[in-house]
Amino acid sequence: MCSYCGCDSIEVVGRFMAEHVEIINATGVLRRAIEAGDPPAVKDACTVLAALLFPHTTSEEVGLFTVMRREAELAVHVDALCAEHHQLDEALAAIAGGAYDGMPAFETLLRDHIHKEDNALFPAAAIWLGGDEWTEVHQLTHDHDHALGTEHSHH
Repeated sequence: MCSYCGCDSIEVVGRFMAEHVEIINATGVLRRAIEAGDPPAVKDACTVLAALLFPHTTSEEVGLFTVMRREAELAVHVDALCAEHHQLDEALAAIAGGAYDGMPAFETLLRDHIHKEDNALFPAAAIWLGGDEWTEVHQLTHDHDHALGTEHSHH
Protein backbone atom coordinates (compact mmCIF):
# COMPACT_ATOMS: atom_id res chain seq x y z
CA MET A 1 0.00 0.00 0.00
CA CYS A 2 1.25 3.44 -0.97
CA SER A 3 1.47 6.01 1.77
CA TYR A 4 3.78 8.63 0.32
CA CYS A 5 1.30 10.99 -1.40
CA GLY A 6 -1.44 11.06 1.21
CA CYS A 7 -4.21 9.88 -1.11
CA ASP A 8 -5.06 7.19 1.44
CA SER A 9 -6.40 9.98 3.67
CA ILE A 10 -9.27 10.42 1.20
CA GLU A 11 -11.99 8.28 2.76
CA VAL A 12 -12.96 6.16 -0.23
CA VAL A 13 -9.33 5.71 -1.37
CA GLY A 14 -8.24 4.66 2.11
CA ARG A 15 -11.09 2.17 2.18
CA PHE A 16 -10.15 0.73 -1.22
CA MET A 17 -6.49 0.41 -0.14
CA ALA A 18 -7.53 -1.37 3.07
CA GLU A 19 -9.73 -3.71 1.02
CA HIS A 20 -6.74 -4.43 -1.23
CA VAL A 21 -4.88 -5.72 1.85
CA GLU A 22 -7.84 -7.97 2.76
CA ILE A 23 -8.03 -9.26 -0.83
CA ILE A 24 -4.29 -10.04 -0.92
CA ASN A 25 -4.56 -11.84 2.43
CA ALA A 26 -7.50 -13.91 1.17
CA THR A 27 -5.53 -14.69 -1.99
CA GLY A 28 -2.76 -16.11 0.19
CA VAL A 29 -5.28 -18.36 1.93
CA LEU A 30 -6.46 -19.59 -1.48
CA ARG A 31 -2.91 -20.20 -2.71
CA ARG A 32 -2.06 -22.21 0.42
CA ALA A 33 -5.25 -24.29 0.07
CA ILE A 34 -4.32 -25.11 -3.53
CA GLU A 35 -0.73 -25.94 -2.52
CA ALA A 36 -2.08 -28.25 0.20
CA GLY A 37 -4.30 -30.05 -2.32
CA ASP A 38 -7.42 -29.41 -0.22
CA PRO A 39 -10.44 -28.96 -2.54
CA PRO A 40 -12.95 -28.09 0.25
CA ALA A 41 -10.56 -25.42 1.57
CA VAL A 42 -10.03 -24.14 -1.99
CA LYS A 43 -13.78 -23.85 -2.47
CA ASP A 44 -14.16 -21.97 0.83
CA ALA A 45 -11.23 -19.69 0.02
CA CYS A 46 -12.68 -18.91 -3.43
CA THR A 47 -16.03 -18.06 -1.82
CA VAL A 48 -14.38 -15.73 0.69
CA LEU A 49 -12.20 -14.08 -1.96
CA ALA A 50 -15.11 -13.59 -4.37
CA ALA A 51 -17.15 -12.04 -1.53
CA LEU A 52 -14.34 -9.50 -1.04
CA LEU A 53 -13.35 -8.95 -4.66
CA PHE A 54 -16.67 -8.46 -6.44
CA PRO A 55 -18.16 -5.81 -4.11
CA HIS A 56 -14.78 -4.04 -4.07
CA THR A 57 -14.38 -3.82 -7.84
CA THR A 58 -17.99 -2.83 -8.43
CA SER A 59 -17.73 -0.08 -5.80
CA GLU A 60 -14.60 1.23 -7.51
CA GLU A 61 -16.30 1.20 -10.90
CA VAL A 62 -19.60 2.76 -9.78
CA GLY A 63 -18.01 5.62 -7.86
CA LEU A 64 -14.39 6.57 -8.42
CA PHE A 65 -14.01 5.11 -11.90
CA THR A 66 -17.25 6.70 -13.16
CA VAL A 67 -16.06 10.16 -12.16
CA MET A 68 -12.45 9.63 -13.30
CA ARG A 69 -13.56 8.35 -16.72
CA ARG A 70 -14.82 11.86 -17.56
CA GLU A 71 -11.20 13.04 -17.78
CA ALA A 72 -10.03 11.98 -21.23
CA GLU A 73 -6.44 11.53 -20.03
CA LEU A 74 -7.61 9.10 -17.35
CA ALA A 75 -10.38 7.26 -19.21
CA VAL A 76 -8.05 4.88 -21.05
CA HIS A 77 -6.43 3.85 -17.74
CA VAL A 78 -9.78 3.40 -16.02
CA ASP A 79 -11.05 1.30 -18.92
CA ALA A 80 -7.96 -0.92 -18.72
CA LEU A 81 -8.47 -1.43 -14.98
CA CYS A 82 -12.14 -2.32 -15.55
CA ALA A 83 -11.07 -4.91 -18.12
CA GLU A 84 -8.68 -6.35 -15.52
CA HIS A 85 -11.55 -6.53 -13.01
CA HIS A 86 -13.40 -8.77 -15.47
CA GLN A 87 -10.28 -10.87 -16.10
CA LEU A 88 -9.85 -11.33 -12.34
CA ASP A 89 -13.49 -12.40 -11.93
CA GLU A 90 -13.15 -14.91 -14.78
CA ALA A 91 -9.84 -16.29 -13.48
CA LEU A 92 -11.22 -16.71 -9.96
CA ALA A 93 -14.32 -18.47 -11.32
CA ALA A 94 -12.07 -20.83 -13.29
CA ILE A 95 -10.03 -21.61 -10.16
CA ALA A 96 -13.23 -22.20 -8.20
CA GLY A 97 -14.26 -24.57 -10.99
CA GLY A 98 -11.11 -26.63 -10.51
CA ALA A 99 -8.57 -24.95 -12.79
CA TYR A 100 -6.01 -24.65 -10.00
CA ASP A 101 -3.17 -24.22 -12.49
CA GLY A 102 -4.53 -20.73 -13.13
CA MET A 103 -3.63 -19.57 -9.62
CA PRO A 104 -0.15 -18.15 -10.38
CA ALA A 105 -1.46 -16.06 -13.28
CA PHE A 106 -4.45 -14.89 -11.19
CA GLU A 107 -2.22 -13.83 -8.32
CA THR A 108 0.22 -12.02 -10.63
CA LEU A 109 -2.62 -10.16 -12.36
CA LEU A 110 -4.19 -9.27 -9.00
CA ARG A 111 -0.97 -7.95 -7.48
CA ASP A 112 -0.10 -5.97 -10.63
CA HIS A 113 -3.63 -4.57 -10.75
CA ILE A 114 -3.57 -3.47 -7.11
CA HIS A 115 -0.14 -1.92 -7.63
CA LYS A 116 -1.50 0.16 -10.54
CA GLU A 117 -4.44 1.37 -8.47
CA ASP A 118 -2.54 2.09 -5.25
CA ASN A 119 0.50 3.69 -6.85
CA ALA A 120 -0.86 5.34 -10.00
CA LEU A 121 -4.63 5.66 -10.22
CA PHE A 122 -5.39 6.69 -6.64
CA PRO A 123 -2.62 9.33 -6.52
CA ALA A 124 -3.82 10.60 -9.92
CA ALA A 125 -7.36 10.86 -8.55
CA ALA A 126 -6.10 12.87 -5.59
CA ILE A 127 -4.51 15.33 -8.02
CA TRP A 128 -7.17 15.48 -10.73
CA LEU A 129 -10.42 15.45 -8.79
CA GLY A 130 -11.80 18.44 -6.93
CA GLY A 131 -14.09 18.74 -3.94
CA ASP A 132 -17.38 18.45 -5.84
CA GLU A 133 -16.09 15.42 -7.71
CA TRP A 134 -15.03 13.72 -4.46
CA THR A 135 -18.48 14.45 -3.01
CA GLU A 136 -19.98 12.71 -6.04
CA VAL A 137 -17.57 9.75 -5.72
CA HIS A 138 -18.51 9.32 -2.05
CA GLN A 139 -22.23 9.59 -2.80
CA LEU A 140 -22.17 7.14 -5.73
CA THR A 141 -20.10 4.67 -3.71
CA HIS A 142 -22.33 5.02 -0.63
CA ASP A 143 -25.53 4.61 -2.66
CA HIS A 144 -24.11 1.53 -4.41
CA ASP A 145 -22.93 -0.06 -1.15
CA HIS A 146 -26.26 0.69 0.51
CA ALA A 147 -28.15 -0.91 -2.39
CA LEU A 148 -26.00 -4.04 -2.02
CA GLY A 149 -26.28 -4.04 1.77
CA THR A 150 -22.50 -3.75 2.10
CA GLU A 151 -22.19 -0.63 4.20
CA HIS A 152 -18.67 0.26 5.22
CA SER A 153 -17.64 2.01 8.37
CA HIS A 154 -16.41 5.55 8.05
CA HIS A 155 -13.12 6.69 9.57
